[in-house]
Amino acid sequence: MTQINQHWNLARSPAAGWPTDGDFAFNESPLPDPKEGQALVKTIYLSLDPYQWGRRRSGVETVGEVCHGRTVSQVIKTRHPTFREGDIIFNTNGWQKWGLVGQGISEFNYMHPRVIDPELAPISTAIGVLGMLGLTAYAGLYVQCQPKRGDTVVVSAASGGVGQNVVQIARLKGCRVIGIAGSDDKCAYVKQVLGADDCINRKAEHFETLLAEACPEGIDIYFENVGGAVFQAVLPLLNPSSRISLCGLISQYGHDDAASNHARWQQAGADVFAQQSVTVHGLFVGNFVDDYQEQFLEEMGAWVASGQIQYREDRWQGLEKAPVAFSAMLKGDNFGKTMVQVEEDPTVY
Repeated sequence: MTQINQHWNLARSPAAGWPTDGDFAFNESPLPDPKEGQALVKTIYLSLDPYQWGRRRSGVETVGEVCHGRTVSQVIKTRHPTFREGDIIFNTNGWQKWGLVGQGISEFNYMHPRVIDPELAPISTAIGVLGMLGLTAYAGLYVQCQPKRGDTVVVSAASGGVGQNVVQIARLKGCRVIGIAGSDDKCAYVKQVLGADDCINRKAEHFETLLAEACPEGIDIYFENVGGAVFQAVLPLLNPSSRISLCGLISQYGHDDAASNHARWQQAGADVFAQQSVTVHGLFVGNFVDDYQEQFLEEMGAWVASGQIQYREDRWQGLEKAPVAFSAMLKGDNFGKTMVQVEEDPTVY
């Protein structure tokens, strides 16, 4: 077993804009040794998500800290009462090859480590379609917006990790689904693989007109991942009593803090929201774990097993690629759920 841990640390408090080379530092340190109640785990897959940039920009993540990230890991050495050697678990190792889990190890307060059964689905899905990303889609669309058969649902960033699941859940619930994505290839995937009724390239000339033509009866549900010009095109199409799940504003993440972004977004739509009696739901997935995770895993797991839900991963190889992959994802250059494969997957033969 290697005696060296490799990890990415936050090198400085990021300035306005997108990640640069100087924001992260690649370091090595001795392998951590588990104490009583802990286990040593090796990272297999690392999840990269837009919210991580907000943590760094807001100061939640401090300079010198190992960069936060949800992971799929394997237990290598254990003094933990539950985890056994060889177990595959979901945890929050962060941007590093090795980590500790258990007593005294800080995790997100709603992100309890758990054992993953490789027989149910590929283990990478625990940070994707069957993880917090999938629960985000399920909670925002199904729980918050309560889609009805025949509703027109518009999904921004429809080929992304969350968006691809929203598209498919809406379709399974009998809705008319219109995706918005950033390239013709992504739009083709959203229509041909995910089953959307249409998908509009947000970079297309006359994007606003194309979106309006795709929604002749207006929009009943909007799943917001992007903000900016996409949101402005959606606003005049919102029907009376329409519902919005505000998941993210990725086009704004390079600017001010999240609270300011959300405030500007609300102000930009205030008149339409009031005139059309639009209900806006802020989406924080942690609020749904206790009440809905079991229901989500049962229903989504069945859909994945039956092939009714398809998923695409944008997988990068090697921990050293984490900053590049992270930056690409924030700029919309990913295609599917972004993750880094840090070590060999022991469940793939």
